[in-house]
Amino acid sequence: MATVAPTHEDTKHLRRVSDDLPPTPPDSDTNSDSGKADEDHAQQFVKADIPLPPPTQPPTEVLEPDKKTPDSWLPRDPRLIRLTGVHPFNVEAPLTDLYNEGFLTSPELFYVRNHGPVPQVHDEDIPDWEFSIEGMVEHPIKLTLRDLLEQYEQKTYPVTLVCAGNRRKEQNVVRKTKGFSWGAAGVSTALFTGVVLSDLIRKARPKRGARYLCMEGADKLPNGYYGTSVKLNWALDPNRGMMLAHRMNGEMLRPDHGKPLRVVIPGQIGGRSVKWLKKLVVTAEPSDNWYHIYDNRVLPTMVSPEESANDPKWWMDERYAIYDLSTNSATAYPAHEEQLCLVGSEPNYRVKGYAYGGGGRRITRVEVTLDKGKTWRLAKIDYAEDRYREQQPRELCGGTLDMEGQEASHCWCFWNLDIAVHELAEASDIFVRAMDESMNVQPRDMYWSVLGMMNNPWFRVTIAKEGDYLRFEHPTQPALMPGGLMERVKKAGGNLANGYWGEKLGGPEAEEPVTEVAKEVPMTKEGLKNVVTIDELRKHDKDEAPWFVVNGEIYDGTPFLDAHPGGAQSIVSAAGLDSTDEFMAIHSETAKAMMRDYHIGSLDEEGRAALSTNDVQPDGQAEPSAVFLEPRSWKKGTLHAKTTNSWDTKTFSFKLEHEGQTLGLPTGQHLMIRLRDPVTREAIIRSYTPVSETSKLGFMDVLVKIYFDTKERKGGKMSQAMDQLPIGHFVDFKGPIGKFEYLGRGICTVNGKEKRVKTFLMICGGSGITPIYQVFRAIMQDREDQTKCVLLNGNRQLEDILCKTDLDTLAKDNEAKCQLMYTLTKPPDDWEGLRGRIAAPLLKEHADRAMFGEGEAMVLICGPEALEKSVHEALLEIGWKDDDLLFF
Repeated sequence: MATVAPTHEDTKHLRRVSDDLPPTPPDSDTNSDSGKADEDHAQQFVKADIPLPPPTQPPTEVLEPDKKTPDSWLPRDPRLIRLTGVHPFNVEAPLTDLYNEGFLTSPELFYVRNHGPVPQVHDEDIPDWEFSIEGMVEHPIKLTLRDLLEQYEQKTYPVTLVCAGNRRKEQNVVRKTKGFSWGAAGVSTALFTGVVLSDLIRKARPKRGARYLCMEGADKLPNGYYGTSVKLNWALDPNRGMMLAHRMNGEMLRPDHGKPLRVVIPGQIGGRSVKWLKKLVVTAEPSDNWYHIYDNRVLPTMVSPEESANDPKWWMDERYAIYDLSTNSATAYPAHEEQLCLVGSEPNYRVKGYAYGGGGRRITRVEVTLDKGKTWRLAKIDYAEDRYREQQPRELCGGTLDMEGQEASHCWCFWNLDIAVHELAEASDIFVRAMDESMNVQPRDMYWSVLGMMNNPWFRVTIAKEGDYLRFEHPTQPALMPGGLMERVKKAGGNLANGYWGEKLGGPEAEEPVTEVAKEVPMTKEGLKNVVTIDELRKHDKDEAPWFVVNGEIYDGTPFLDAHPGGAQSIVSAAGLDSTDEFMAIHSETAKAMMRDYHIGSLDEEGRAALSTNDVQPDGQAEPSAVFLEPRSWKKGTLHAKTTNSWDTKTFSFKLEHEGQTLGLPTGQHLMIRLRDPVTREAIIRSYTPVSETSKLGFMDVLVKIYFDTKERKGGKMSQAMDQLPIGHFVDFKGPIGKFEYLGRGICTVNGKEKRVKTFLMICGGSGITPIYQVFRAIMQDREDQTKCVLLNGNRQLEDILCKTDLDTLAKDNEAKCQLMYTLTKPPDDWEGLRGRIAAPLLKEHADRAMFGEGEAMVLICGPEALEKSVHEALLEIGWKDDDLLFF
């Protein structure tokens, strides 16, 4: 029997339940001025004595940070805390605001986990939104949302959804994981209305041997559409409460929450509840979707980020995939930095928070300790979900509420405990832990893992006595927000991996051995306590003495100006800015170890907050800029087209900000491209040289060789991510960078110092042709430029030679000043060029220094690290000097 869900107007008078007391009916005059429909709808909650959705005010304004992203059409609540910069949108509410809304969460404060742009679905298209049930089924089905409403019974259930990364910030303080920093508010609850999933799957009739249900959404991402899977027998079990939902708290799903249709999987991590659903596929094996394999897993704690990146087997092991939530709890009150006056206060203080279990298991106890676990006290638990379970079948929010036979617990519960204020004054902290009906209890110690998921050790709030006040402190603050006891303990040198948070207790406990996690390369001077203000930093944002910031620490870039491989401009462009993304994504462990020598001090909290907006592009000017690239801020270009050149090379065409804009890249320099890892949101940054003319208006073309994964080795992180980019996706660019610039007519600069060249020896391999090609083309196209070029280009096979047609054409038109040579290690039988690697024998024959006379000559080199190393050694042996060599 189909039912029609109420509109937002039908739900606008609903009220929130008190935090600590059972819900009470609103006054009889509450809705006295409302229409009859409003009164009838509100009365169903009054009669049912169940928690009510909180008042909701859908946002109407697009927030400033979103205006330059693909989500520029989407209004959002400004109270939400952004966890991954500007885009994509990953947010949680302030913990106190979330808790204060009560058992049910408003859509505007409900946490959001997006991997990319939100699919935009217009209201008039919603009835025709189509999805399929396919795979190992006897009766494949295609349905529209209209069909779903007309042909199936609509149900309404309260469900708590939790991100697997909830509380990850605590792990990131211990040691950075590959995930971004959720606080303790990556959890929310709503009334979801839709069709029970088992009703749909049974109608399609899965075949014998089918074991999994794979799901795929409409959000196209760098690694394909988002998808995952769950076990088929779970999806067929009505007691597990899985549904396809189209409404949330009585209103249509909002875009960030899956409008118009999503999967809701109670008791499991939020990553399984696919939004913007397009496909349900019944299979014999778990999903092979990239996001199912490389996200939502807890690898063994001894696996480092480096090992997990280099050895794909860790991700392929389905044993490490996460499904059911772990038992967890957190304290909402006392809030972080809350103060309690000891003079004239009430005798008792009510400590309160939330707890949840996984897989339908009920939380059976919540315990609080004031003495670090020596003794525990039982807290009171309010199971608001039971009040829905106790109701007779009734219409609610557009569906039938009927939970009488559903024994599984799919929602969080709220707990509280009254503690004497004088006891709090004598304690140093409050710990809370929860246990479920399977006797799963939160552990004391943290289990650190690569992705930082399922973090659930005891939740600790510290107590500091300051005069007549008690000041409370939570473990961390979400995202990059400073504060929290863990940061304080870590700065003091404590080991945060154990349950005592790095503090010594005295007595036998202090002698307990603790397990240390692998140490990161230290980048700071031991014992240096110098605090630098933002004003001091900005005095050093100029060319002559640039300072820059990495992870909140300040470094003097002056010693790097002459020797930095990326040229002085790389340092100058970072002066006065937070360069954490660029530095950590590009530099080796060796480079990180060198940073200790150039460490100046720590940026103060005000300065860190001031720099937190560096990643946001400046507001658009009245007149668009004539040049696209900015050396000190990231600019966004749009992927316009992809052209396949060979099986492993593609040309990516990017649209600039406007059609009359030039790139602004000097000849011989390059730019940085930044993508975000779709799972961890960590920056992937690489340098590229476009192959398009620098004077081209409105567009630029980048030639990329795709390094695919093989059985022997991991492929290229950036090149594979770019290969998966959908057309229309935004990409970040910054530049120009590089220490070499060709000014024309034989004049170039190296680190700003002018140099005259009569002959260039250009040596490259594979995709290393692109920066070489840029200089080569500039010389060949200028008829007045008499500079000679000898270009030696090495590859494996004929089809691997990039830009060959263009190179041949330029060489043929300029035979007097050009010698173009190709060498192949696996040439065809009719190959007439050189054979073999670019190494000492070949270089001695074609690149001996004596062959270039006594004039001004220079070598430009670009290729794989092994090629550059062997070429360097060989050139020195045949008469070249280091001052003559430049490695791109």
